Amino acid sequence: MKKNMIIFATALAVLIVVLIFVVNYQNTQQTEGNPYGKDNLEQATIDQLEDPLYQNQIQPDELEEQISSGEETTVYFYSPTCVYCQRTTPIVDPMAKELGVDMKKLNLLEFQDQGMKYQIQSTPTIVHYEDGEEVARIVGEQPVASFDSFFHDEVLEDTPEGSEE
Repeated sequence: MKKNMIIFATALAVLIVVLIFVVNYQNTQQTEGNPYGKDNLEQATIDQLEDPLYQNQIQPDELEEQISSGEETTVYFYSPTCVYCQRTTPIVDPMAKELGVDMKKLNLLEFQDQGMKYQIQSTPTIVHYEDGEEVARIVGEQPVASFDSFFHDEVLEDTPEGSEE
């Protein structure tokens, strides 16, 4: 009986080691060439790598350069583990694309220090910058109409009358 327990425990330990190896190998394969420029990503980020809603990522140094250049920039600050972000992204991403807004996404789970730098106190947060300055912000899960107003009134405000689709 004791011999059977030792064999079972050994087989279980080998199975766990093999499982860990396979999961790590799969994660390594998935993260090659990722848009974060990092070798070690959080599992929640890995799970979103192929999701079309979470493309158009921007790295912190690129964001800083884009804002300081004065270029108009709209950034969606989010976390893959945020339930409000998980409900908001399927609304705002297609909306931004439909309106022709090049909304960059910054994953605060991977770049936690950026939350403090840009005064992000909760996610999701969308911030619009012009001439190197923040000009508009919308925070949290909101009704669709609020995001629509944000994009039309704050991001697309310079669009000439009649040129919207």
